[in-house]
Amino acid sequence: MQALSHLWQPPTGFLGRILEEAQARVASLSLRSNELRDAASTATPAIPIVTALRQAHVAIIAEVKRRSPSRGDINPTLSAEARALGYAAGGAAAVSVLTEPTHFGGSTDDLRAVARALATPVLRKDFIVDEIQITEARAAGAAAVLLIARGLPPRQLSILLKSARYWGMEALVEVRTEDELEHAVNSGAALIGVNNRDLETLEMDLHTGRRLLPLIPSDLIAVSESGIISAEDVQRAADSGADAVLVGSSLSATTDPASAVAALTGVPRRRRGN
Repeated sequence: MQALSHLWQPPTGFLGRILEEAQARVASLSLRSNELRDAASTATPAIPIVTALRQAHVAIIAEVKRRSPSRGDINPTLSAEARALGYAAGGAAAVSVLTEPTHFGGSTDDLRAVARALATPVLRKDFIVDEIQITEARAAGAAAVLLIARGLPPRQLSILLKSARYWGMEALVEVRTEDELEHAVNSGAALIGVNNRDLETLEMDLHTGRRLLPLIPSDLIAVSESGIISAEDVQRAADSGADAVLVGSSLSATTDPASAVAALTGVPRRRRGN
């Protein structure tokens, strides 16, 4: 891993810009560090997300997302709580809540409302660069956080993964290359996501999942992210070895979230051979 640490360079494009904005938010968030640690320490224990995603069928992680840089407005007046309850009614194994405010229209208030409303695990999806954001997630009721390997120096990724575990949470470690996957595995990640969208360019490449999902060790949870719309897409992800899929824009845009999630469920999971 010394080689990967040496090769890592800060991301460019959209991901580089949004991480700079995240760093600015961390500066103000740090002023509340004592308050957030107290709240995290007394929060209801996190619901185990690994258990929830380990099913006979491909598990659905349904996402609450009002807008995105690639699509613009998706559902700007969406109620996070009502949408999440619809997802759960349709059979979602977990719910992802985008909390990034500027480009995705989210907030930690959304996360808090969803976590209070559901008996299923909730993932905080944001651009996390500092341990205080993980503390904030636990204080708001999250069971897991997203960590983007491309956006973090390898040593910092390991530190943040340990921080999530300290607070009784898991981390969905997102990768797009073989080197990032190797580091995620060696760091002890239990959940590994493969994003078909390149967050630096915002371009979609479904071959990314087909290439990397089969390489994820079979004792870990492999999640396919981006580009999932239909049950046929879920089947293709399953054929590549996905244990779960994370579905955002199409579910956030629908007028019937319960039926939309239900239409994606029931695809048998195939064990990977590694």
